[in-house]
Amino acid sequence: MSDSCLPPPPPALLTGAALFVDFDGTLAPIADTPDGVMVDDDLLALLGHLGDRLEGRLAIVSGRSVATLRDFGFGEFLLAGTHGLEFAEPGRPVVAPARLPAIDEAEAAFQTFAAGKSGILVERKTISVGLHFRGAPQWGREAGDLATKLADQFGLALQPGKMLYELRPGGADKGSAVRALMQRAPMAGGIPIFIGDDVTDEEGFAAARDLGGAGILVGPTRPTLAAFSLEQVAAVRHYLAQGMAGID
Repeated sequence: MSDSCLPPPPPALLTGAALFVDFDGTLAPIADTPDGVMVDDDLLALLGHLGDRLEGRLAIVSGRSVATLRDFGFGEFLLAGTHGLEFAEPGRPVVAPARLPAIDEAEAAFQTFAAGKSGILVERKTISVGLHFRGAPQWGREAGDLATKLADQFGLALQPGKMLYELRPGGADKGSAVRALMQRAPMAGGIPIFIGDDVTDEEGFAAARDLGGAGILVGPTRPTLAAFSLEQVAAVRHYLAQGMAGID
């Protein structure tokens, strides 16, 4: 795992790619609240054109639920949501496990913890629940302790993120999503390239590398399995546009 300065990815890397892209912090800046993220028409148009150039080999892989990704306008793309637990093709029903009663119990405990604490936010997802403390970092340790306790109590997977703890069923991650999607059309036959910013994207980087491709880290240098890096969201858009221009 490298923590040295990584080179920028060459635009030619996208030629023949099966492209997997994270959402928050990669395609759009992270907002103070989950519903504060903005997706503009230019981004959707860019991804649409790029997907066409790649013959459909473009997937959004996110911790967000498929339902939320569709609400943001990504319904025309192949989607893997909730860290690889949900999948959906354009215009098709979501394939996902049922919501566990344990998630509802964990959500209730999160709500109790958040009561009276300004800046603490509970995010209900389709089959998981998140506890955000970006607006109140002083509660981060207590939030982590609670999430760890609930994960152990209910047998749930604990997924740390950027100023976030999420509880969800186990058995999947962004790496397993990449591996599953690479086994079928339209991704099969492409070279897997995964672009993401968070520690939750490391499994995606590893899967892309193991399958003959590479990962691209977005944001500050840190220990990572990615081979390349881009500084910020704006650089991701610029890179995707450059790469698209070079695809025959």
